[in-house]
Amino acid sequence: MYCDFFGFTEKPFTITPNPHFIYLSGNHREAFAHLLYGIDSHAGFIAMTGEVGTGKTTVLRTLLSQLDPEKYKSALIFNPCLSGEQLLASICRDFGIEAAEKNSFAYLEALNRYLLEQNAAGRTLVLVVDEAQNLAPEVLEQVRLISNLETERDKLIQIILAGQPELDDVFNRHDLRQLNQRITVRCRLSPMGLDDTKEYISHRVKISGSRIPRLFSPGAVKQIYRFSGGIPRLINVACEQALLLAWTRESLTVTPDIAARVIAEAGAVAPRRGLWERITGLFFSGK
Repeated sequence: MYCDFFGFTEKPFTITPNPHFIYLSGNHREAFAHLLYGIDSHAGFIAMTGEVGTGKTTVLRTLLSQLDPEKYKSALIFNPCLSGEQLLASICRDFGIEAAEKNSFAYLEALNRYLLEQNAAGRTLVLVVDEAQNLAPEVLEQVRLISNLETERDKLIQIILAGQPELDDVFNRHDLRQLNQRITVRCRLSPMGLDDTKEYISHRVKISGSRIPRLFSPGAVKQIYRFSGGIPRLINVACEQALLLAWTRESLTVTPDIAARVIAEAGAVAPRRGLWERITGLFFSGK
């Protein structure tokens, strides 16, 4: 649609997590370093929290994509609505482990055997549980029991629990104090500042192939930053709509006026037809 107009090879501001577009702000680099340190030092439990849209899933997927497959085996669990047994089944499935029977004991026994085999081969296993704030306490207790699988010298599996800030409240539950005490590495993703927001937008535009200088004007970037509060997902939403409006106006620059227009619509309280509905209505009506 607007990709040819701006010279994009792909849309730069989709909200789906895509490691190809990863931009690490100072805070993101710090969180990334904590995750790598936790894995390399065999910390056992690592926790990462952050508000909705700050890029937790993107950071996690990028982390897993950069681990050497000769040294690491990883599994990503992103469905938090699981029972303890379903969690074990999902972990075994992601690691390609076959259990003799379909019950918690058999899954745990097969997982332990696999962990010992991989440890003997010099490999580290990494388990990532995303949206962990939604896990029931009894399921988190099952996760703690998995961490008990260890040798005399080392933890056999490194577990990253990632979620929204409410995850800290879950950890502070009295009945989960044993789990909380085992988390030795913690990090938090914060929204980006104005400078990082500017670099983030420029980075995604460049990765998408456009060579138009200052596609987003400084004034537009400032408005998008104020609207988004530096949260990547909201930046993407505003930039996507701004590019769409700029395309309809045949403007090769997202001006402050264009940014203000889409932000005003995004923040409107009363239900209104969105920009996209009006544009499609215009085209398909033949006007």
